[in-house]
Amino acid sequence: MTILYFYQYFSTSNGSWGTRVHEFTREWVKNGHEVIVVTSIYSKSDLKSEKLFDTQIIDNVKVKIINLKVDNKQSFLKRVFGFLIYSFVASWYALTIKADVVIASSGPITVGIPGLFAKIVRRRKLVFEVRDLWPDGAIELGLLKNRFLQKLAFMLESMCYRNSDLIVALSPGMKKEIETKCKSSKVISVTNSANLELFSKARAFPEEIDLFQSREYALYTGNIGMVNNVSWMFNAAKLLKQMNRSDIKIVWIGDGQLRAHFEKRKVEEQVDNLIILDLMPKRNLVPIVQHALICLAPLMESKILNTSSPNKFFEALAAGVPVIQTTNGWMKDFISEHSVGYTLDPNNPQELANKLIDIAMDNKGLDSMRNRASRIAEANFDKNILANYMLNEILNA
Repeated sequence: MTILYFYQYFSTSNGSWGTRVHEFTREWVKNGHEVIVVTSIYSKSDLKSEKLFDTQIIDNVKVKIINLKVDNKQSFLKRVFGFLIYSFVASWYALTIKADVVIASSGPITVGIPGLFAKIVRRRKLVFEVRDLWPDGAIELGLLKNRFLQKLAFMLESMCYRNSDLIVALSPGMKKEIETKCKSSKVISVTNSANLELFSKARAFPEEIDLFQSREYALYTGNIGMVNNVSWMFNAAKLLKQMNRSDIKIVWIGDGQLRAHFEKRKVEEQVDNLIILDLMPKRNLVPIVQHALICLAPLMESKILNTSSPNKFFEALAAGVPVIQTTNGWMKDFISEHSVGYTLDPNNPQELANKLIDIAMDNKGLDSMRNRASRIAEANFDKNILANYMLNEILNA
Protein backbone atom coordinates (compact mmCIF):
# COMPACT_ATOMS: atom_id res chain seq x y z
CA MET A 1 0.00 0.00 0.00
CA THR A 2 1.20 3.54 -0.76
CA ILE A 3 0.35 6.20 1.83
CA LEU A 4 0.55 9.90 0.93
CA TYR A 5 0.79 12.05 4.07
CA PHE A 6 0.22 15.84 4.00
CA TYR A 7 1.79 17.41 7.09
CA GLN A 8 3.53 20.79 7.29
CA TYR A 9 5.76 20.26 10.36
CA PHE A 10 7.79 17.11 9.68
CA SER A 11 10.81 16.67 11.98
CA THR A 12 13.08 13.92 13.28
CA SER A 13 14.59 13.65 16.77
CA ASN A 14 17.47 15.79 15.52
CA GLY A 15 15.04 18.70 15.46
CA SER A 16 13.26 20.51 18.28
CA TRP A 17 9.71 19.52 17.42
CA GLY A 18 7.30 16.61 17.75
CA THR A 19 8.32 13.47 15.88
CA ARG A 20 4.99 11.61 15.68
CA VAL A 21 4.75 11.60 11.87
CA HIS A 22 8.39 10.58 11.45
CA GLU A 23 8.04 7.73 13.95
CA PHE A 24 4.68 6.48 12.66
CA THR A 25 5.67 6.54 9.00
CA ARG A 26 9.01 4.85 9.74
CA GLU A 27 7.09 2.04 11.46
CA TRP A 28 4.68 1.72 8.54
CA VAL A 29 7.60 1.38 6.12
CA LYS A 30 8.98 -1.43 8.30
CA ASN A 31 5.61 -3.14 7.84
CA GLY A 32 6.12 -3.14 4.08
CA HIS A 33 4.22 -0.01 3.01
CA GLU A 34 5.49 2.86 0.90
CA VAL A 35 5.08 6.27 2.55
CA ILE A 36 5.42 9.71 0.98
CA VAL A 37 5.26 12.79 3.24
CA VAL A 38 4.66 16.23 1.75
CA THR A 39 5.90 18.91 4.14
CA SER A 40 7.23 22.45 4.42
CA ILE A 41 10.18 23.79 6.45
CA TYR A 42 9.22 24.43 10.07
CA SER A 43 11.59 26.61 12.09
CA LYS A 44 11.86 23.95 14.85
CA SER A 45 12.43 21.07 12.44
CA ASP A 46 15.80 19.69 11.39
CA LEU A 47 14.81 19.63 7.70
CA LYS A 48 17.04 21.69 5.42
CA SER A 49 16.95 22.23 1.66
CA GLU A 50 18.44 24.64 -0.84
CA LYS A 51 15.88 23.74 -3.51
CA LEU A 52 12.38 25.14 -3.95
CA PHE A 53 11.07 21.60 -4.30
CA ASP A 54 13.13 18.75 -2.92
CA THR A 55 12.82 15.03 -2.23
CA GLN A 56 14.81 13.41 0.59
CA ILE A 57 14.77 9.83 1.86
CA ILE A 58 14.66 9.72 5.66
CA ASP A 59 14.58 6.25 7.24
CA ASN A 60 13.13 4.90 3.98
CA VAL A 61 10.31 7.45 4.05
CA LYS A 62 10.16 9.64 0.95
CA VAL A 63 9.87 13.25 2.14
CA LYS A 64 8.84 15.84 -0.44
CA ILE A 65 9.78 19.31 0.78
CA ILE A 66 8.06 22.48 -0.32
CA ASN A 67 10.69 25.04 0.70
CA LEU A 68 8.28 27.35 2.45
CA LYS A 69 9.24 28.49 5.96
CA VAL A 70 6.72 28.22 8.80
CA ASP A 71 7.56 30.02 12.06
CA ASN A 72 5.43 30.80 15.11
CA LYS A 73 7.04 34.24 15.22
CA GLN A 74 5.44 35.18 11.90
CA SER A 75 2.29 37.29 11.93
CA PHE A 76 -0.98 35.36 11.72
CA LEU A 77 -1.71 36.70 8.23
CA LYS A 78 1.74 35.73 6.97
CA ARG A 79 1.30 32.24 8.35
CA VAL A 80 -2.14 31.92 6.74
CA PHE A 81 -0.67 33.02 3.41
CA GLY A 82 2.03 30.35 3.79
CA PHE A 83 -0.58 27.73 4.62
CA LEU A 84 -2.50 28.57 1.44
CA ILE A 85 0.64 28.39 -0.72
CA TYR A 86 1.47 24.99 0.77
CA SER A 87 -2.07 23.72 0.09
CA PHE A 88 -1.96 24.95 -3.50
CA VAL A 89 1.33 23.12 -4.25
CA ALA A 90 0.33 20.06 -2.21
CA SER A 91 -2.88 19.78 -4.22
CA TRP A 92 -0.74 19.22 -7.32
CA TYR A 93 0.93 16.31 -5.55
CA ALA A 94 -2.50 15.01 -4.52
CA LEU A 95 -3.53 14.90 -8.18
CA THR A 96 -0.30 13.45 -9.58
CA ILE A 97 1.20 11.05 -7.01
CA LYS A 98 -0.16 7.51 -7.09
CA ALA A 99 -1.40 6.51 -3.65
CA ASP A 100 -3.91 4.15 -2.07
CA VAL A 101 -4.49 6.24 1.05
CA VAL A 102 -4.13 9.97 1.65
CA ILE A 103 -3.71 11.42 5.16
CA ALA A 104 -4.27 15.15 5.70
CA SER A 105 -2.98 16.31 9.09
CA SER A 106 -4.64 19.47 10.44
CA GLY A 107 -4.09 22.16 11.66
CA PRO A 108 -3.98 24.27 9.81
CA ILE A 109 -7.34 23.33 8.33
CA THR A 110 -6.02 24.27 4.87
CA VAL A 111 -4.07 20.97 4.83
CA GLY A 112 -7.45 19.41 4.19
CA ILE A 113 -7.56 20.95 0.68
CA PRO A 114 -5.10 18.53 -0.98
CA GLY A 115 -6.81 15.71 0.89
CA LEU A 116 -10.15 16.69 -0.62
CA PHE A 117 -8.64 16.81 -4.12
CA ALA A 118 -7.30 13.30 -3.64
CA LYS A 119 -10.66 12.06 -2.35
CA ILE A 120 -13.05 13.81 -4.74
CA VAL A 121 -11.00 13.85 -7.95
CA ARG A 122 -8.79 10.75 -7.55
CA ARG A 123 -11.25 8.70 -5.43
CA ARG A 124 -8.58 7.83 -2.86
CA LYS A 125 -9.26 6.75 0.69
CA LEU A 126 -9.03 9.89 2.87
CA VAL A 127 -7.90 9.94 6.50
CA PHE A 128 -8.28 13.31 8.20
CA GLU A 129 -5.98 13.68 11.20
CA VAL A 130 -6.94 16.36 13.73
CA ARG A 131 -3.99 17.63 15.75
CA ASP A 132 -5.71 20.91 16.63
CA LEU A 133 -9.38 21.83 16.41
CA TRP A 134 -9.40 24.31 13.54
CA PRO A 135 -10.98 26.78 13.10
CA ASP A 136 -12.49 26.71 16.62
CA GLY A 137 -9.13 27.27 18.31
CA ALA A 138 -8.11 30.18 16.09
CA ILE A 139 -11.49 31.85 16.65
CA GLU A 140 -11.59 31.29 20.41
CA LEU A 141 -8.07 32.68 20.81
CA GLY A 142 -8.94 35.76 18.75
CA LEU A 143 -6.64 34.93 15.85
CA LEU A 144 -9.34 34.53 13.20
CA LYS A 145 -11.77 37.45 13.60
CA ASN A 146 -13.10 38.02 10.08
CA ARG A 147 -16.63 36.57 9.89
CA PHE A 148 -16.36 35.71 6.20
CA LEU A 149 -13.09 33.82 6.73
CA GLN A 150 -14.61 32.05 9.72
CA LYS A 151 -17.49 30.83 7.54
CA LEU A 152 -15.08 29.62 4.87
CA ALA A 153 -13.01 27.78 7.49
CA PHE A 154 -16.08 26.07 8.97
CA MET A 155 -17.22 25.05 5.48
CA LEU A 156 -13.80 23.53 4.78
CA GLU A 157 -13.81 21.74 8.13
CA SER A 158 -17.26 20.29 7.41
CA MET A 159 -16.17 19.12 3.94
CA CYS A 160 -13.10 17.41 5.40
CA TYR A 161 -15.18 15.58 8.01
CA ARG A 162 -17.92 14.52 5.58
CA ASN A 163 -15.52 13.25 2.92
CA SER A 164 -13.21 11.33 5.25
CA ASP A 165 -13.23 7.56 5.44
CA LEU A 166 -11.61 7.86 8.87
CA ILE A 167 -11.00 10.77 11.27
CA VAL A 168 -8.08 10.45 13.69
CA ALA A 169 -8.20 12.75 16.71
CA LEU A 170 -5.10 13.27 18.83
CA SER A 171 -6.97 13.23 22.13
CA PRO A 172 -10.18 11.82 23.60
CA GLY A 173 -11.36 15.42 24.08
CA MET A 174 -10.92 16.19 20.38
CA LYS A 175 -12.77 12.98 19.49
CA LYS A 176 -15.79 14.08 21.53
CA GLU A 177 -15.84 17.54 19.93
CA ILE A 178 -15.63 16.08 16.41
CA GLU A 179 -18.39 13.56 17.09
CA THR A 180 -20.75 16.38 18.06
CA LYS A 181 -20.13 18.00 14.65
CA CYS A 182 -19.99 14.93 12.44
CA LYS A 183 -22.08 11.93 13.41
CA SER A 184 -21.71 10.05 10.13
CA SER A 185 -17.92 9.54 10.01
CA LYS A 186 -15.85 7.06 11.97
CA VAL A 187 -13.72 8.86 14.56
CA ILE A 188 -10.93 7.29 16.61
CA SER A 189 -8.46 8.73 19.10
CA VAL A 190 -4.73 8.12 18.63
CA THR A 191 -2.88 10.35 21.07
CA ASN A 192 0.58 11.76 20.58
CA SER A 193 3.12 9.12 21.46
CA ALA A 194 6.50 8.86 23.16
CA ASN A 195 9.72 7.39 21.88
CA LEU A 196 10.29 5.16 24.89
CA GLU A 197 13.64 3.96 23.60
CA LEU A 198 14.84 7.56 23.47
CA PHE A 199 13.26 8.94 26.66
CA SER A 200 13.36 6.00 29.07
CA LYS A 201 17.04 5.07 28.71
CA ALA A 202 18.89 6.76 31.59
CA ARG A 203 21.31 9.49 30.54
CA ALA A 204 23.73 11.61 32.54
CA PHE A 205 23.00 15.28 32.98
CA PRO A 206 24.95 17.20 30.28
CA GLU A 207 28.12 18.72 31.72
CA GLU A 208 28.06 21.63 29.28
CA ILE A 209 24.90 23.00 30.95
CA ASP A 210 26.31 24.47 34.13
CA LEU A 211 23.48 26.85 34.97
CA PHE A 212 21.94 24.63 37.64
CA GLN A 213 23.69 24.96 40.98
CA SER A 214 20.84 22.81 42.21
CA ARG A 215 19.14 20.10 40.20
CA GLU A 216 15.81 21.11 41.71
CA TYR A 217 14.08 22.55 38.70
CA ALA A 218 10.70 22.45 36.99
CA LEU A 219 11.05 22.17 33.23
CA TYR A 220 9.00 23.71 30.44
CA THR A 221 9.81 22.91 26.81
CA GLY A 222 8.17 24.35 23.72
CA ASN A 223 6.68 27.54 22.45
CA ILE A 224 7.12 30.63 24.62
CA GLY A 225 3.85 32.30 23.73
CA MET A 226 0.49 33.54 24.97
CA VAL A 227 -1.34 30.24 24.48
CA ASN A 228 1.20 28.47 26.70
CA ASN A 229 0.46 30.71 29.69
CA VAL A 230 4.13 31.55 30.22
CA SER A 231 3.28 34.54 32.43
CA TRP A 232 1.95 32.03 35.02
CA MET A 233 5.34 30.33 35.17
CA PHE A 234 7.24 33.64 35.18
CA ASN A 235 5.20 34.97 38.10
CA ALA A 236 5.68 31.69 40.01
CA ALA A 237 9.46 32.01 39.61
CA LYS A 238 9.25 35.58 40.89
CA LEU A 239 7.22 34.44 43.91
CA LEU A 240 9.70 31.65 44.67
CA LYS A 241 12.46 34.23 44.86
CA GLN A 242 10.37 36.45 47.14
CA MET A 243 9.80 33.40 49.37
CA ASN A 244 13.60 32.88 49.58
CA ARG A 245 13.37 29.68 47.52
CA SER A 246 15.61 30.68 44.62
CA ASP A 247 17.14 27.22 44.97
CA ILE A 248 14.11 25.96 43.03
CA LYS A 249 14.50 26.93 39.40
CA ILE A 250 11.99 27.16 36.58
CA VAL A 251 13.67 26.32 33.27
CA TRP A 252 12.33 27.15 29.82
CA ILE A 253 13.78 25.54 26.72
CA GLY A 254 12.27 26.97 23.57
CA ASP A 255 11.45 29.99 21.50
CA GLY A 256 8.39 31.98 20.55
CA GLN A 257 6.66 35.31 20.26
CA LEU A 258 7.13 36.27 23.92
CA ARG A 259 10.65 35.01 24.57
CA ALA A 260 12.35 38.39 24.10
CA HIS A 261 9.70 40.07 26.26
CA PHE A 262 10.30 37.73 29.20
CA GLU A 263 14.07 37.77 28.79
CA LYS A 264 13.88 41.53 29.24
CA ARG A 265 11.58 41.24 32.27
CA LYS A 266 13.82 38.57 33.81
CA VAL A 267 16.74 41.03 33.81
CA GLU A 268 14.72 44.09 34.83
CA GLU A 269 12.93 42.30 37.70
CA GLN A 270 15.99 40.20 38.65
CA VAL A 271 14.18 36.88 38.38
CA ASP A 272 17.42 34.93 38.24
CA ASN A 273 15.81 31.62 39.22
CA LEU A 274 14.11 31.58 35.81
CA ILE A 275 16.52 30.06 33.29
CA ILE A 276 15.83 30.39 29.56
CA LEU A 277 17.73 28.09 27.21
CA ASP A 278 17.74 27.91 23.43
CA LEU A 279 15.97 25.27 21.40
CA MET A 280 17.96 22.07 21.14
CA PRO A 281 17.62 18.77 19.30
CA LYS A 282 15.26 16.37 21.04
CA ARG A 283 18.11 13.90 21.62
CA ASN A 284 19.99 16.55 23.63
CA LEU A 285 16.84 17.49 25.50
CA VAL A 286 16.21 13.99 26.89
CA PRO A 287 18.61 14.04 29.91
CA ILE A 288 17.38 17.48 30.96
CA VAL A 289 13.82 16.14 30.99
CA GLN A 290 14.88 13.02 32.89
CA HIS A 291 16.59 14.97 35.68
CA ALA A 292 13.78 17.48 36.24
CA LEU A 293 11.77 17.48 39.44
CA ILE A 294 8.64 17.88 37.37
CA CYS A 295 7.65 18.98 33.88
CA LEU A 296 5.24 21.83 33.18
CA ALA A 297 2.57 21.71 30.46
CA PRO A 298 0.49 24.84 31.06
CA LEU A 299 -2.09 26.30 28.68
CA MET A 300 -4.45 29.24 28.79
CA GLU A 301 -7.93 28.70 30.20
CA SER A 302 -9.92 27.71 27.12
CA LYS A 303 -12.54 25.15 26.12
CA ILE A 304 -10.65 24.26 22.95
CA LEU A 305 -7.27 24.03 24.68
CA ASN A 306 -8.83 21.54 27.12
CA THR A 307 -8.68 19.04 24.24
CA SER A 308 -4.96 19.60 23.56
CA SER A 309 -2.45 16.78 23.18
CA PRO A 310 1.01 18.37 23.76
CA ASN A 311 4.13 16.32 23.03
CA LYS A 312 5.77 17.46 26.26
CA PHE A 313 3.09 15.65 28.31
CA PHE A 314 3.85 12.25 26.77
CA GLU A 315 7.61 12.69 26.67
CA ALA A 316 7.77 13.67 30.32
CA LEU A 317 5.89 10.55 31.39
CA ALA A 318 8.10 8.40 29.13
CA ALA A 319 11.13 9.88 30.93
CA GLY A 320 9.55 8.97 34.26
CA VAL A 321 8.81 12.57 35.22
CA PRO A 322 5.43 13.70 36.60
CA VAL A 323 3.59 16.61 34.98
CA ILE A 324 1.89 19.78 36.17
CA GLN A 325 -0.78 20.95 33.74
CA THR A 326 -3.65 23.46 33.82
CA THR A 327 -6.48 22.27 31.54
CA ASN A 328 -9.86 20.90 32.58
CA GLY A 329 -10.06 18.25 29.90
CA TRP A 330 -8.80 14.73 29.30
CA MET A 331 -5.28 15.40 30.67
CA LYS A 332 -6.76 16.41 34.02
CA ASP A 333 -8.78 13.17 34.10
CA PHE A 334 -5.75 11.10 33.08
CA ILE A 335 -3.50 12.60 35.74
CA SER A 336 -6.17 12.14 38.40
CA GLU A 337 -6.82 8.51 37.41
CA HIS A 338 -3.16 7.48 37.31
CA SER A 339 -1.62 9.84 39.91
CA VAL A 340 1.19 10.99 37.63
CA GLY A 341 1.08 14.71 38.32
CA TYR A 342 -1.08 17.65 39.30
CA THR A 343 -3.67 19.95 37.75
CA LEU A 344 -3.37 23.55 38.96
CA ASP A 345 -5.26 26.80 38.47
CA PRO A 346 -3.84 28.59 35.37
CA ASN A 347 -4.54 31.95 37.01
CA ASN A 348 -2.81 31.27 40.33
CA PRO A 349 1.02 31.40 40.18
CA GLN A 350 1.20 31.23 43.99
CA GLU A 351 -0.31 27.75 43.83
CA LEU A 352 2.43 26.71 41.41
CA ALA A 353 5.17 28.16 43.63
CA ASN A 354 3.77 26.37 46.70
CA LYS A 355 3.44 23.08 44.81
CA LEU A 356 7.05 23.23 43.63
CA ILE A 357 8.22 23.73 47.21
CA ASP A 358 6.13 20.75 48.35
CA ILE A 359 7.48 18.57 45.54
CA ALA A 360 11.09 19.48 46.33
CA MET A 361 10.56 18.38 49.94
CA ASP A 362 8.70 15.11 49.23
CA ASN A 363 11.32 12.80 47.70
CA LYS A 364 9.51 9.60 48.64
CA GLY A 365 6.20 10.65 47.11
CA LEU A 366 7.98 11.96 44.01
CA ASP A 367 9.85 8.69 43.47
CA SER A 368 6.58 6.78 43.64
CA MET A 369 5.01 9.11 41.10
CA ARG A 370 8.03 8.80 38.78
CA ASN A 371 7.75 5.01 38.77
CA ARG A 372 4.06 5.21 37.92
CA ALA A 373 4.75 7.68 35.11
CA SER A 374 7.17 5.27 33.41
CA ARG A 375 4.76 2.33 33.66
CA ILE A 376 1.81 4.37 32.40
CA ALA A 377 3.77 5.71 29.43
CA GLU A 378 4.89 2.22 28.45
CA ALA A 379 1.34 0.90 28.64
CA ASN A 380 -0.42 3.77 26.87
CA PHE A 381 1.90 5.86 24.71
CA ASP A 382 4.48 3.63 23.03
CA LYS A 383 4.99 5.01 19.51
CA ASN A 384 5.11 1.61 17.81
CA ILE A 385 1.90 0.36 19.43
CA LEU A 386 0.02 3.53 18.50
CA ALA A 387 1.48 3.58 14.97
CA ASN A 388 0.30 0.03 14.33
CA TYR A 389 -3.12 0.72 15.85
CA MET A 390 -3.60 3.70 13.52
CA LEU A 391 -2.38 1.69 10.52
CA ASN A 392 -4.83 -1.14 11.25
CA GLU A 393 -7.70 1.33 11.54
CA ILE A 394 -6.69 2.87 8.18
CA LEU A 395 -6.61 -0.54 6.52
CA ASN A 396 -10.06 -1.37 7.85
CA ALA A 397 -11.68 2.01 7.09
